[in-house]
Amino acid sequence: MTVLLFILGVALVAVGIALSIALHEVGHLVPAKLFGVRVPQYMVGFGKTVWSFRRGETEYGFKALPLGGYVSMIGMYPPAQDHDGAVRQSSTGMFQQLAADARKAAAEQLRPGDENRLFYRLPVWKRITIMLGGPLMNLLIGTLLIGVVVTGFGTVQLTSTVSEVYQCVVADDEQASRAAAGTEACQPGDPEAPAYAAGLRPGDTITSFDGEAVEERGWMELTELIRAAAGREVTIGYLRDGEERATTLTPLLTERPAVDINGQRIANPDGSTRTVQVGFVGMGSEQRLMTLPPAEVPGLVGENVRAVAGVVLDLPARLAAVARAAFSDEPRDPNGPISVVGVGRIAGEVSAMEEIPLQSRVSTLIGLVASLNIALFVFNLVPLLPLDGGHIAGALWEALRRGVAKVFRRRDPGPVDIAKLLPLTYVVAALMLGMGLLLIYADIVKPVNLFG
Repeated sequence: MTVLLFILGVALVAVGIALSIALHEVGHLVPAKLFGVRVPQYMVGFGKTVWSFRRGETEYGFKALPLGGYVSMIGMYPPAQDHDGAVRQSSTGMFQQLAADARKAAAEQLRPGDENRLFYRLPVWKRITIMLGGPLMNLLIGTLLIGVVVTGFGTVQLTSTVSEVYQCVVADDEQASRAAAGTEACQPGDPEAPAYAAGLRPGDTITSFDGEAVEERGWMELTELIRAAAGREVTIGYLRDGEERATTLTPLLTERPAVDINGQRIANPDGSTRTVQVGFVGMGSEQRLMTLPPAEVPGLVGENVRAVAGVVLDLPARLAAVARAAFSDEPRDPNGPISVVGVGRIAGEVSAMEEIPLQSRVSTLIGLVASLNIALFVFNLVPLLPLDGGHIAGALWEALRRGVAKVFRRRDPGPVDIAKLLPLTYVVAALMLGMGLLLIYADIVKPVNLFG
């Protein structure tokens, strides 16, 4: 039964990924057709065509390698021009030949009557709309799925209710050494934890801190207030058995692990945990499964986008860490990039956890597909060809060039010739392929361990 559940989880997420890719391409297809561009092909996957059908002037189908998709639009490359604006008939050099071959292949798709249906002849805003359509479709899917999860199933939230109160304060490295020795209890001489000394106990609900109200899901905000109040006596309000109470405490200045916006510990380049000097009182939060109102969804989507953007901006270092882990005993970073193989494996493991309620497993699988769509949205906006962001950057550069020429009353420089960037495009594509192969290999030999 466990094996069947594992396979079912993988299959469900695979279908979700395929639909996400297909809808991404629909995001390009619909505005392209609305703006009159002829679209010869709409395909999910690459390589040999497995199945297709034709409707109107477009062939729709599936390719053998389900690693993406594409919409073929005519007129992606403008004709080559000399400096005086005349169409150039031939070119020399390897890079020029690449561009010439691409233009020739594109020209072979043209039919009589296509003169006004070429992509490069569209106004800049229309081209940007077409290229933004795919990423925005992924953002829409991710937003809808996150909305389903948080408003329908609920998510585990840190609450303002105290789950535990430490009797003493012990440095992080000392805690680790005591845990290794099996002597985690407080020792004589350990400073008393401020929360314990102030009379706070598990089950108390914090309502205010130093005059600032604390909401039910405001534990992270409370933590920041505590960290900033080191060495200063403050009043803290709390509920116990329905009775409002108040006490005073002074957060101790201690060395604690640095955390990111998601509450995850930040690692140094050598793999050790980064630490900061902050206020500490010694209490933990009770976690609770809670549904959230729809108004919370945009903020959660924004947090997801920022988190993925942080991974993308730090991608070279993170890929280097993946490579080190894949070819050594170093563990994988659970917050690092993973491939579709890794996503499928996580989906299978979640689905096979029969000790977890079915509702929670379904919610997690939906959340995985939502996170993948947010990742597709962010990654496709990277301003490098062949990604959508590269085409958008080219269109914006064209608008800037033409705008400057108009202001200074110069000759219109014409459309940006992205065919000249094909060598760079091939390099980027090769790097993306290498990244994918590395992540797939790492997810096979050294998978990310999320469940212990």
